[in-house]
Amino acid sequence: MRFRFGWFVVALIAALLLPATAWSSPASAAPAPGSPAPAAPSDPAVLAGANDFSCRPSAAHPRPVVLVHGTWSTMTGTWKVLAPALKKEGYCVFALDYGKREPNSLENLLNLAGGDAIARSAGTLAQFVTKVRTTTRAAQVDIVGHSQGALVARQYLKFNGGTDAKDPSRNAVHTLVSLAGTNHGTTFNFNQLIGLAGQALGIPVVTLAATAVGPSYIEQMIGSPFLRRLNDGGDTRAGVDYVAVGSRGDNVVTPTAGTFLTAGPGATVRNVWVQDGCPDALVDHMTITSAPRATWIVLDALDPKYGRTHRAPCA
Repeated sequence: MRFRFGWFVVALIAALLLPATAWSSPASAAPAPGSPAPAAPSDPAVLAGANDFSCRPSAAHPRPVVLVHGTWSTMTGTWKVLAPALKKEGYCVFALDYGKREPNSLENLLNLAGGDAIARSAGTLAQFVTKVRTTTRAAQVDIVGHSQGALVARQYLKFNGGTDAKDPSRNAVHTLVSLAGTNHGTTFNFNQLIGLAGQALGIPVVTLAATAVGPSYIEQMIGSPFLRRLNDGGDTRAGVDYVAVGSRGDNVVTPTAGTFLTAGPGATVRNVWVQDGCPDALVDHMTITSAPRATWIVLDALDPKYGRTHRAPCA
């Protein structure tokens, strides 16, 4: 996530959010999973290595890779290193921007990418993946999601057609790589507790935050109704391989171990610290999308042969 303090000044107290026990404002409630989704972006920003819809997957890399950015960021701001790295290895690479203000909505007035309700953003991702699969003729894709992007992907897997519970062999997604995903929520480095104080003083923190910067920020708080519904019944979906990558230097996903996942029936999970084997690696919430070691972990997650032929960098 890209945290610019100027946004918080403009948004007044948008960064002050309350814990789960006080969530009662309608602005904090995610729409039903079946709600209509906004149209996918029709003119994606230029991102080197990505969105060549004439690309056809190779036998070595038969699944296109879809990159999903996080809150208040963009595809170009997040994937300028990883997209070309994947393309260089022979993957068909695609990325999208999502989650801007809905027409006529009174939420996300700053019109920030990734600000919209996560359920609606998952609908946008579903449409984009369908386009990728149709144009590349690929049966499945792999997804790499950063921060909120991991939640958008998991919402898509569970509620928006990304998996088939009756026949996992028909899943649209084979592998999900979560980079610093807010999978079990975050206090946003104590902002959640500060929000409780504001709420106690009578400040409508939830409503103000959703109005200014969008409901997705609220939905990522520990114990939110959105997260309770998403994680109800387990973290994973059958037939999907998950790799959750965290950094001990992450000061946005707090506590940091909340990024990791637990495997349920029919799924596999590998939880990895960027610092595993490299304890001095200085990687924060945003640089996890571009740090050489994190990039190596992603390439190894998508193709286990990669790690056997390429040494992991310690940076």
